[in-house]
Amino acid sequence: MKASYMILAVLFLFISTGCTSGKKQAAELLETARFEEKQRNLAHATQLYDEIVSKYPSSSAAQLAAARQAELKRQTQTH
Repeated sequence: MKASYMILAVLFLFISTGCTSGKKQAAELLETARFEEKQRNLAHATQLYDEIVSKYPSSSAAQLAAARQAELKRQTQTH
């Protein structure tokens, strides 16, 4: 019985650590994409925004990335 609890505890630890890591990676990608956008490297920024949305769809970074994608698309259509 103790072994079962130990296994569940270890699994929970791995799962919770993985989620935090994903959020951190999404945030780091978003920061990089914003930097690329400021540097006017819009192609790379768009690529990073795409990656965030596809890899981390339920993250807050994905929502921000999708909004930036839409804005960049709107800007390129009007120019």
